[in-house]
Amino acid sequence: MKIGQSFRFQVGWRLLQIAAAAGFFFYWLRDLTLGIPVLLAAAVFIYTLVSLFKYIDRSNRGLARFLQAVRYHDFSLSPGIEGLSGSFADLNDAFREISGQFQRAREEKEEQYRYLQTVVQHIGVGLLSLRADGGIDLFNHAAKRLLRVSHLRHIADLPPMFQQLREDIERLRPGEKALLKLDFPDEELQLSLSTTEFKLRGQLYKLISLQNIQVELEEKETEAWQSLTRVLTHEIMNSLTPIASLAATASSLLPAAGSAVDSTRSQDIAEALQTIDRRSHGLMRFVHAYRSVALIPKPQFKIFPVTEMFQRMEKLLQDKLTRQGITFSAEVEPRSLEMTADPDLTEQVLINLLLNAMEALGGSEAPHIHLSSRMNERGLVVIQVSDNGPGIEPEAREKIFIPFFTTKKEGSGIGLSFSRQVMRLHHGIISVQSQPGAGTVFTLRF
Repeated sequence: MKIGQSFRFQVGWRLLQIAAAAGFFFYWLRDLTLGIPVLLAAAVFIYTLVSLFKYIDRSNRGLARFLQAVRYHDFSLSPGIEGLSGSFADLNDAFREISGQFQRAREEKEEQYRYLQTVVQHIGVGLLSLRADGGIDLFNHAAKRLLRVSHLRHIADLPPMFQQLREDIERLRPGEKALLKLDFPDEELQLSLSTTEFKLRGQLYKLISLQNIQVELEEKETEAWQSLTRVLTHEIMNSLTPIASLAATASSLLPAAGSAVDSTRSQDIAEALQTIDRRSHGLMRFVHAYRSVALIPKPQFKIFPVTEMFQRMEKLLQDKLTRQGITFSAEVEPRSLEMTADPDLTEQVLINLLLNAMEALGGSEAPHIHLSSRMNERGLVVIQVSDNGPGIEPEAREKIFIPFFTTKKEGSGIGLSFSRQVMRLHHGIISVQSQPGAGTVFTLRF
């Protein structure tokens, strides 16, 4: 029997009972001697009337709860109509079926939401979702690591050092990109910003992605310089080799031509040929040095204590430090800190940085070099070489890692370029923080 038919039957049956009870009541009421049947008919009439009222009221309340559950997708409670005999059995079955479907749909939606949250929070790209008023609804772990901010509720809450970032976020339109440089005390970041917009429940949101491309930029730059170095060294060697050979041949033939050339001119020619030969071999050694930079051996990774490496550095350079009157200090936190790297290549990088610092301290008052190592907030080993020298000019600071560039009178421009390539082979980064008159800090992050 269908729900509507069952409901009409139950209501009709109760109305029939009420009519019968009323009929008997008024029929027996004419004979006052029939007190008990009259009272019995009255009781049946009242009971049937109350039963009808309760039945209709309970049905209405059950249907109201059922409709509210459908409206708010809340099927955790029963609609309260299970006890209505069999009249609402179909409705109860329908409720249980819909409840199961909605609960499954809700579970799937929650699983999808948790999956999306997991992806968003663990993706390597920083993500920020901003409302039109500047409020931030999404700020994932990658963005927190990049900006070093643990909580962010509004874009205006960013520290003053991110003023350029705030301006870029406000300026960027959907589909546009921008590059931003951030200088932290121990790290330099090159961020790529891109943006898009979307609407959710009628509200406009702006989604900003932040990606650190410092490593990629350095790798491309290094690869470009390596390619250029290989081409230049090849072409220079092809030209220098015959020049050096011809200079040496001419020098050997000059004594045999002594009778045809006066002594003064012969001496000038000999000196000129010797100069050509000497400079040719000097250039060849120079080119070989650059060729070796482009052919750094593949690192042989080992686990070793940082403290022992620092002790070797101090012993190696102790005499030179003493002669120049430079005080040296080393610090490893914790003392048991270990790192995974190629010890030989890492030591060569440190030697380059320490020698550069010693040269920079020439003529400084109370010269001091500090070598330190620690673990940063991401669990990476960081080594820093600090000095209290004159610092580096901003124009030079942007170029010091470029091959062939040097600020020294007799420098070759190899050391820092070599150091950057070694760090790249270690999947690490070398950076510098320096201001004129405020000293210099080179940072290695492995």
